[in-house]
Amino acid sequence: MMRAQPFSRPLRIGTRASPLALAQAGEVAALLEAYGGVDRQAIEIVPLVTKGDRLDRPPLLELGVKGLFTLELEQMLLAGELDLAVHSSKDVATTLPDGLHLTAFLPREDVRDVFISRSGLNLGELPPGATIGTSSVRRAALVRMHRPDLVVVPFRGAVNTRLQKTERGEVDGTLLAAAGLNRLGLNHVITQTLSTRDFPPSPAQGAICIQAAISNPRVSQLTSVLNDPATSDAVMCERALLRLLDGSCRTPIGAHAHCHGSEIVIRGMMIEPDGAISVT
Repeated sequence: MMRAQPFSRPLRIGTRASPLALAQAGEVAALLEAYGGVDRQAIEIVPLVTKGDRLDRPPLLELGVKGLFTLELEQMLLAGELDLAVHSSKDVATTLPDGLHLTAFLPREDVRDVFISRSGLNLGELPPGATIGTSSVRRAALVRMHRPDLVVVPFRGAVNTRLQKTERGEVDGTLLAAAGLNRLGLNHVITQTLSTRDFPPSPAQGAICIQAAISNPRVSQLTSVLNDPATSDAVMCERALLRLLDGSCRTPIGAHAHCHGSEIVIRGMMIEPDGAISVT
């Protein structure tokens, strides 16, 4: 493998400032050292509290903008203040700003949603009227589809924050991505892992992506060695479906694609917010 030439300054990796996002950026930094020949001491991780993080009160449905967690990082990429940005792929808008592209997708983690229950009961075992906290319109719609007798309430914050709120009894349970809990070493809190057929994941869930400026081919080439083709094919297929359906934070859409040899199989679902109607 060709070794990367040293940069004249630290390679700047932009990320959200949450523990999960920092863990993801750290994973990319380690891979760049292992496979890109970049000295870890020559990599600077630049955390940013994004607009989506600062606006922690309104539900995402009310904010209604896809890309709230990536927009400011993208602006810094275009301004040359960052060399690359590391995102959870599900947070990236389906239409990228002019001048930016996605250069790599890391091997995908578990795509499934999981349920965390304060009582230890599975989602189907909760008594009527139990409260489920989530900031995802997709998860809320799926809960209403499968358990219309439960009460869904807005529930935002970093992974640890939501776990603490659940433990304190603010809700009876919450839904999170298995991938995030695995990356944080918190999978022991999982009460129930939900099937992708009953709970189709958010398009691109579980995949870390790297974004860079098209005008910076050196960084694009450097990061491209980290790309996992099977993940890239599946995630790009899911993003294409989301774009076709005009998906946003206000649109409950689930999708899961996986590769079978030279073929890609995708299953998608569009749900009414009240969970009453779904199209697969």
